[in-house]
Amino acid sequence: MSGARPTLATVAARAGVSPSTASLAFSGSTRVSPPTRERVLAAAAALGYAGPDPLAASLRRGRSGVVGAFIGERLLYAFRDPVAVQLLDGITEVLGAHDVGLLLLAGDTGRPSVTQIARMPLDAAIFATCGLEDDPALDLLRARGVPIVAVEGPDVDGVVLVDIDDRSGTADLARHLHGLGHRRVEVVAMPLRLDGRRGPIDGARRARVHYRDVRHRLEGVEDVFGAVPAFETASNAVDEGAHAGRVLLDVPAARRPTAVLAQSDVLAAGVLQAAAELGLDVPGDVSVAGFDGAELPWLGATRLTTVVQPTDEKGRRAAQAAMDLVDGTRPPDTVLPVALRIGTTTGPPRTGT
Repeated sequence: MSGARPTLATVAARAGVSPSTASLAFSGSTRVSPPTRERVLAAAAALGYAGPDPLAASLRRGRSGVVGAFIGERLLYAFRDPVAVQLLDGITEVLGAHDVGLLLLAGDTGRPSVTQIARMPLDAAIFATCGLEDDPALDLLRARGVPIVAVEGPDVDGVVLVDIDDRSGTADLARHLHGLGHRRVEVVAMPLRLDGRRGPIDGARRARVHYRDVRHRLEGVEDVFGAVPAFETASNAVDEGAHAGRVLLDVPAARRPTAVLAQSDVLAAGVLQAAAELGLDVPGDVSVAGFDGAELPWLGATRLTTVVQPTDEKGRRAAQAAMDLVDGTRPPDTVLPVALRIGTTTGPPRTGT
């Protein structure tokens, strides 16, 4: 036997059937009798032929069986974020039921080039934790006619949006703190853009917010307190929250905020870490609140005051929207509700602060 790789045609010839009959036998079609199917499979086994290329077959049907999920940050950060993991879990739950695979496309240096994206066989794309405004992948995919779903992305023509009510949820949290008597509050913000910058947010920086959820959560605080100082982190990570917390809290008591609103529970956990390092009592010296309702078992008995979002449902809705688009149906945009959950990390400010 030659070293040539066996093909469907050689299997068909060995089994004494046509290539189309051999193909039907591999697909399990009832149009092929059981004895014929057995003869084809026996010929394939003898030749070492594993079966037709599933990618080629799916492409002939106009499907690749793959949905791409675009992640804004490096996978290193995404998989440290319990909310990102929960979102992806919701996406894969639905895609798996449709026998469709998920391809993760990371941001930063981990993402394929625009040339690769232009050739990538995708049935649909979900922009899962990243903005769309400046993303060259968006125009490439739209030009190819690839269906697109944006999770908390901007309103872009032709893109289905799956969103949560960030702004009203953050406003509820801000009203909770305001009702406790807090007036000197500061925000620890997620990255406005993924350029590695961290520090106070000025007006020029604020005008260039890349992420819809970051903007809405800033606006929710401002709806209650008006303009407040905000500190931008370089990534949504505990160590970034701890860095921001040290900057905001390691100052004389007269200038220290009585409450810190972090835009994620992961960042809030970092602020709690910084407060503990500085010997500050929470919530006596400073109240700390987050957003997400993430599972943070390392906090122990501490129960973070936060805004709970339905992250897994958000992932499921995004994946189902992608499947609907692939099937030719355009689903409506979705805005999911959120809920305030009061924990042990917020309380009235000390008298005189």
